Formats: sequence, structure tokens, C-alpha cells
Amino acid sequence: MKHASKAFLVGRDVVLEDVGDGIRRQILGYDRSLLVARVEFDAGARGDVHAHPHSQVSYVESGEFLVSIDGKEQLLGPGDSFYVEPHLDHGAVCQKSGVLLDVFSPVREDFFLSRGMTRER
Repeated sequence: MKHASKAFLVGRDVVLEDVGDGIRRQILGYDRSLLVARVEFDAGARGDVHAHPHSQVSYVESGEFLVSIDGKEQLLGPGDSFYVEPHLDHGAVCQKSGVLLDVFSPVREDFFLSRGMTRER
């Protein structure tokens, strides 16, 4: 069984998954303890407030996002980032279309299940 991505991934060859409501995601690399995803947002797209057992760091590559973490809000733009502790409520509303690079630990198994697949492909 395979529990990690390939060592080299070429961005144009990585599937860009439409996850709905103006959000698209590419899984850039992973193993059991880590996952990196590139997430494109249209202006107005929302990552609704939610919580999960993963640690998360997100980097704003482009655009502008109103990010909420544990009831506090901050407007973030290119070069900014945010950290979410496990189990904290958080979400984001895209103010200007843009891209987030999301890093999760451990791997987000649900990202693979939402695609109707497992990591062991």
C-alpha cells in the first residue's frame, strides 16, 4: 500500500478538483503525517467555519481573505499566513480571488474520501 505521494509533482499535471462553491483544490504532496494543498478561491467563496483534529498552517499566495479563528477575525493578503490549533473553529471568506497554500498534520484523510478514493492508489 502506498502512503505517500510521489517525490516530484508537476503542478500542471496535478488534478485540480472542484470542491464546489467557487473553490478548487490540488493536493501537492502528502504522507501519513503531513499534507500540502493549493486551494483556489473565487471572490466571495467561503470556507465555512469548521473544526478538525489537524494542525493547520495556511499561507496567502494571492488575493485577500477575511479569516476567522476561535471567534477572532483578521484580513490577510499576499505573504500573510495563519495557524489553527487542532479542534479550533475557523473559516475564511475570500474578499478578492486568490490562492491559499494549506499545510495539515496529520494527513487529511477526508480530502481523499471526498474524491471517492483512498491514498493507496
